[in-house]
Amino acid sequence: MKINKIWGWTKIMAKYKRVLLKLSGEALAGSNKTGFDEETCLGIARQVKQLVDQGIQIGVVTGGGNFWRGRTSKNIDRTKADQIGTLATVMNCIYVSEIFRSVGIKTAVLTPFACSSFTELFSKDLAVHYMEQGVVTFFAGGTGHPYFSTDTALVLRAVEMEADIILSGKSIDGVYDSDPAVNPDAKKFDEIDINEVINQRLGVIDLAAAVLCMENHMPMMIFGLNEENSIVNTVRGTTHGTLVTA
Repeated sequence: MKINKIWGWTKIMAKYKRVLLKLSGEALAGSNKTGFDEETCLGIARQVKQLVDQGIQIGVVTGGGNFWRGRTSKNIDRTKADQIGTLATVMNCIYVSEIFRSVGIKTAVLTPFACSSFTELFSKDLAVHYMEQGVVTFFAGGTGHPYFSTDTALVLRAVEMEADIILSGKSIDGVYDSDPAVNPDAKKFDEIDINEVINQRLGVIDLAAAVLCMENHMPMMIFGLNEENSIVNTVRGTTHGTLVTA
């Protein structure tokens, strides 16, 4: 069994050298619904450490939904609402990076705008250098501009970093043909082409991010972050999530 496990990891390393991991804000909140659930974040950190110890390079993008859902407000200017959401992702990345450090992972937090001593200014060269050194690199602050979601920032960074795949951990365990919270008969896809996601407006990621995936042939695995050992299982290929091909 031990030999099989080692060979399994060798195969994984050959397939996925560099991945971009998306952690939704809702998933980070766990059962708390808002803020952070520390046990959830520690569980994520322990899984990521297993991957780092196997030589897999990891970048991380977080959502901000555990703190802010500005687009639902009718009283705040859209640009300002998006700026607040952008800062929420910075808070998330700083917090999660510290949780990662507590289990022995080296981390760096990069933003596309200056945050004084809180973060470092993003550049591709710096990010690649960190990842090649085994440092888990957090891409906080989205694209730095309003009207672009964290999904768009996720795909943009994945393309820039030349990642092998995007691993998107959500509070839902994959892609469905309708909202399973509303429709108990919703059909789940094991695999779906990004063109179908776009054509059917399935809402997996926003349209701009989906088109960016399609144009750059960036695959994405969507899985339930709150499932036990879900990140490691996704890399091993034993996930119950949905592979979005491009």
